[in-house]
Amino acid sequence: MKIRIEIDEKIQEEEVIIRSPVLDERIRRIQTAVAEAAAREKTMRFLKGDTEYYLPLRKILFFETDGDEIYAHTADDAYKSKYRLYELEELLPGYFMRVSKSTILNIKSIYAINRSVSTSCTVQFQKSYKQVYVSRHYYKPLRNRLEEKR
Repeated sequence: MKIRIEIDEKIQEEEVIIRSPVLDERIRRIQTAVAEAAAREKTMRFLKGDTEYYLPLRKILFFETDGDEIYAHTADDAYKSKYRLYELEELLPGYFMRVSKSTILNIKSIYAINRSVSTSCTVQFQKSYKQVYVSRHYYKPLRNRLEEKR
């Protein structure tokens, strides 16, 4: 495998190109590793009162609607987001997933899933008392994503 870096001061945004004769599992792992490395560094602006906070996305456990507002929840706190949930779905990296009409969660932060036969399931996060509900419609896609991650 060759690795080549080209410096071009005229470009606005970095670009990674992977050239391969086939799209096999090894190439997919490389793609995932590059995407996750890039996403680890992403931050987003949030509000709490009159203060702006720039938080890394990896610290966000989930986004949730509360009335007309969207809140980003960390293990310790909640911050207001200027984006709607449908906008966040487009902006967020692949390790975020919609799990109900009102929630997008960080699948890397899942600690446990409590499933009930008659209702939706509950997701718990490590080192946090917070939990979210996953609707029955999103349960199977969530399980599939978690299996892919393993």
